[in-house]
Amino acid sequence: MAKVLPACLLLALLLLAPALAAPQERGLIFNLEIGELCLQSAQCKSGCCHRVSGLSLARCASMAAEFQECSPKSIYGVYYKCPCERGLTCEADRTIVGSITNSDFGVCKDPQDSSRRR
Repeated sequence: MAKVLPACLLLALLLLAPALAAPQERGLIFNLEIGELCLQSAQCKSGCCHRVSGLSLARCASMAAEFQECSPKSIYGVYYKCPCERGLTCEADRTIVGSITNSDFGVCKDPQDSSRRR
């Protein structure tokens, strides 16, 4: 019995060594790709954990591009409409009711475009 345990331990280490040495681009909890199930936006590479309805499963999705519907960033971390890509702003009606019910949707716009038109 004493000789079997070290042999099993050695075999386990030999099998696990390649898996531990391989760099992990994708995680089970963080660094999730678009389309994978999520609980919070912090888990997604894209930065958006999106659900279609209150009863649907949330999945990682792309951030909203210019002229697409968006949600302002919220503390909840799960969105019905993803926030805007970097450099864009979500022009939405920011009422307290909309913030609580997560329904304050808007449209992504480039803030530099509106300042050029003035």
